Amino acid sequence: MRMGAKLFLPVPVRYVFIACRSIKYIWKGICALGKGKMEVSVLDGTAIAVSLLRGNISTAGSVMFLLGIGEVLEEWTHKRSVDDLARSMSLNIGKVWMIADGKEVLADTDEVGQGDFIVVRMGGVIPFDGVVTGGSGEVNQAALTGEALPVSRETGGYVYAGTVLEAGELVIQVAETSGSNKYEKIVRMIEESERLKSSAESRAAHLADRLVPYTLLGASTVYLLTRNAQKALSVLMVDFSCALKLAMPIAVLSAIREAGTHRITVKGGKFLERVAEADTIILDKTGTITRAHPTVAGIVPFHQEGQEELLGLAACLEEHFPHSMARAVVREAQKRGIDHEERHSKVEYIVAHGISSMVDGSRVVIGSYHFVFEDEGCQIPEGMGQRFEGLPEEYSHLYMAADGKLAAVICIEHPLRDEAADVVASLKKSCFRKIVMMTGDSERTARYDSLI
Repeated sequence: MRMGAKLFLPVPVRYVFIACRSIKYIWKGICALGKGKMEVSVLDGTAIAVSLLRGNISTAGSVMFLLGIGEVLEEWTHKRSVDDLARSMSLNIGKVWMIADGKEVLADTDEVGQGDFIVVRMGGVIPFDGVVTGGSGEVNQAALTGEALPVSRETGGYVYAGTVLEAGELVIQVAETSGSNKYEKIVRMIEESERLKSSAESRAAHLADRLVPYTLLGASTVYLLTRNAQKALSVLMVDFSCALKLAMPIAVLSAIREAGTHRITVKGGKFLERVAEADTIILDKTGTITRAHPTVAGIVPFHQEGQEELLGLAACLEEHFPHSMARAVVREAQKRGIDHEERHSKVEYIVAHGISSMVDGSRVVIGSYHFVFEDEGCQIPEGMGQRFEGLPEEYSHLYMAADGKLAAVICIEHPLRDEAADVVASLKKSCFRKIVMMTGDSERTARYDSLI
């Protein structure tokens, strides 16, 4: 634009254009002086005004051009940081099944309003916060809480955008949409980080403003000694307080953006700075120290059949469902090379409880303690009470029973990440004096998984 004006605009028109542009900068300086503040805007306005008064129109244009570049760079860096972070964490859901006039219709997410009813089926991502008004299901909230084990949601329960329905089907009344969805909250959070500036940014801005009187004094001194206005104006031109004021926010925003590429969300510059001063770090257990995907740690038989046969039977039932614990059982059977034949009849899945089917004429159920022992009324085989009492408490348990008798207990664990020990060790070497693990598990389970 600047080169185009020089090439195609007549000199008088170009001078008028520069003079009009200068009003914005000069007015900023006057407003600052009116508030009794000696800020960088005063210095910019003075340099531009003096250049215009001396007839150095090109010089005034150059100053405004450089100031404009600084503003564009800051705005571009900020916008790119916000967009990159928000895009990486957005849901990217364009269509949802909405209930309208008693029928399900495929609608754009933009068409869904507060109070509308939507349907989410097994494997789907829940696009809005809302209240469950029908159906039941298992919701994986790992994206929000880090907890890999899904939670049961039935009528009256509340679900959050970004969570995944692993099993079942839910009818949800939307509670929050425009202005409250995950994407918009992230964008707003990052934009508000301007009000959460680090002390380094504040010090840089303060230092830049404090340099202004000295720069003006230096320019005045040069003029008194040389009586050369051009040399005095040069002092105003080489002042670096404006660059100092712009450089620090750009550096902080770039650091926040770089953290975003490593899937680390930083709310503001002051939090980024406080990490350097922290001596304690708190780590969530599930999904952070341990893997988000559970695995089979062992099988405790309560039946005459061996572990391999019992695991094969469990995998035969579980392979029909996408539940995280079901997948763990199937993976373990594949790992052991167990070929499980389809010996069962139709599998019935009871959401948030377990599975039941008929296998070789016997009714087999597998699921939670509540489902197997309370709902199904299964019993522990005679003489096996001590074995049952001795089940390892550090694991989650999946119970399988046949014809009303407990057949096996499959122990499920969340194994430690391979890199967890090295990361904790490196944190201890990085001036963190105390490392704390936070978990909702029992104390015994927590101590079993603890690296501290």
